[in-house]
Amino acid sequence: MHKAVLVVEDEFLIAMDLKLLLESRGWRVLGPAATVKEALRLLSDELPAVALLDVTLKDGTVTLVAEALRARNVPFIVASAYSRPELIGGDVLVGAPNVGKPTEERRLFTVLEQCISS
Repeated sequence: MHKAVLVVEDEFLIAMDLKLLLESRGWRVLGPAATVKEALRLLSDELPAVALLDVTLKDGTVTLVAEALRARNVPFIVASAYSRPELIGGDVLVGAPNVGKPTEERRLFTVLEQCISS
C-alpha cells in the first residue's frame, strides 16, 4: 500500500479527478478537503506522507494548512495556475514545487515521488 496524500482542493470536479488518479496509482487519499478548516481537521486525525494543495479555498488561502504541514515536517506540493503562489498564499509557499493547474499527470507523480523519497 502506498503512502497517504492529503488533497486540499475546493473545485469538486478537480478534487474528484485527483482522488481517482492518485488512487489508481496506489495512493491513499485523505480528503479531498475543500476548506482550510476541513484540511486542518483531517491533519489532526492523521499525518499524510505528503500533501497536494490548492492555493485559494472556499474559506481563504491555504496558508494555515501549509504552516501546519511545515510544523509537522510534512512536505507539500502546490497545484496552482499562479506562477508565484507565494504572492497569494504567503511566504510558507516559497520553494514548494508547483505542479500547475490543470495538473500534468506525469509531473504530479514525479514530484510526489521526489517529496517522499527526500
